[in-house]
Amino acid sequence: MRYCSTRGGVRGWGFREVLFSGYAPDGGMFMPETLPTLNPDTLKSWASLSYPQLVQEVCALFIPDDLIPRRDLDAVLSSALSQVSLPGTVRVAQLSDGLSILELFHGETLAFKDLAMTCTTHLLEYFLQRESSRATVLVGTSGDTGGSAILSVRGLRGVDVVVVFPRGRVTSVQERQMTTSLEDNVHVFAADGSSDDIDVPLRRLFADQNLVKNNTLMSLNSVNWSRVLVQLAHFVYAYLRLSGLERAEGGALPTLEVVVPTGGAGNIAAGCIVKHMGVPLRLVAMVNANDIVHRAVQSGDFSMATNVKQTLAPAIDIQDPYNMERVFWLLSGRDGAQVKGLMEEFQRSHKVTLPDALHSKLSSAMSSGSVTDEGIVETMRRCWEENQYLLCPHTAVAVWQHYHCPPHPGENRCCIATASPAKFQDAVQKAGLTVDLPERVRALEKMAARYEDLERGEDWEGRLRERIESISSVRQCGVLFYSPV
Repeated sequence: MRYCSTRGGVRGWGFREVLFSGYAPDGGMFMPETLPTLNPDTLKSWASLSYPQLVQEVCALFIPDDLIPRRDLDAVLSSALSQVSLPGTVRVAQLSDGLSILELFHGETLAFKDLAMTCTTHLLEYFLQRESSRATVLVGTSGDTGGSAILSVRGLRGVDVVVVFPRGRVTSVQERQMTTSLEDNVHVFAADGSSDDIDVPLRRLFADQNLVKNNTLMSLNSVNWSRVLVQLAHFVYAYLRLSGLERAEGGALPTLEVVVPTGGAGNIAAGCIVKHMGVPLRLVAMVNANDIVHRAVQSGDFSMATNVKQTLAPAIDIQDPYNMERVFWLLSGRDGAQVKGLMEEFQRSHKVTLPDALHSKLSSAMSSGSVTDEGIVETMRRCWEENQYLLCPHTAVAVWQHYHCPPHPGENRCCIATASPAKFQDAVQKAGLTVDLPERVRALEKMAARYEDLERGEDWEGRLRERIESISSVRQCGVLFYSPV
């Protein structure tokens, strides 16, 4: 299994090199050069596996045994997912009117990103320990990724994490999960701008190959292939549990529709990959008022709006859904030249009209919808009234689709639940509902906080570069002390 860039300039990389990277040197994103096929016999043989076991099987398809022996790989992933207190790690809630919700938010920070993040950091630690080396992680976040990245690496002796979040555009719980981690290897910056504004200097930093190499700089955003890799298991697990596979006769496989709240598009990209591996999925990408993915699917208009709108679902408040580059690459027949042209034009002008052939393939690969804040509140209320089940606003974006476009009799559908409602108290209150906060959330208010501001007009790239180089310099001097986990 080798990896290449979506922009065609890099081929033949191994998993270890891809894991320790952000964007590819040509500005693209890493993808497998070939995709394995999941045939009916394989899927049926996996039907009884738990979620952690399924993650092991999926990851083994993409990580060669001569790089990480299968026994070691299983141990690393099992250790990572054992941090989730829920037996089985994930859960399917089956509610009224055929509504099935795959709960992926039972990790430490109550967000789906914990699952792939902990697996990725454990894989990272496996190599760092084996090689006696160190790394610096640079993360931009629209909310959940930052806290998850911090909690997964805080206190690790070989890793520093630098996180940048958009000040005033995340919930108080999300902010406190980032700023209350006081370990010496955690560096948090609050930027006066949107998550898309933050992505600009981060792309430049990762494009500087001297900086990347000299400081072992890597990403834990879903830019990192390992994050997307683990998320493949979400879709395979949903399919095995909810498609009716066990009742299928003959060689034909049933289809499952998966409705995905879509921000940076890592999850929907994972769904597209699983679909290309032979699993019969119908994908629905659901967004809020920041509707670039919806417009791309509907009309081929992949263009940023003038401003990112602040909504009740802040993790979807994105106008640069960078993982769509992976989707375009797959659907274009792995045409790196076409993807390079499209994405460089998008970065330059923030406006691209997809070629007719690519748009046709995109609209065939997935459908889409956009939900207003009013629709989010309405959906949260209805789900509570009918099921006494509380949705987070991002999950409500997916469930809105279920209520307004109900499945036909006999059709199977799954809505992805990406976060706990406990992280979004303002949205819950706007819906006229209440949430019983877990102790770990209540405790955040009493904890000391530490972060640095990045003001509008300031040289964000320069500040972050200075911190990254400072971390490396201190390490070389051997005077940085780390707090224990």
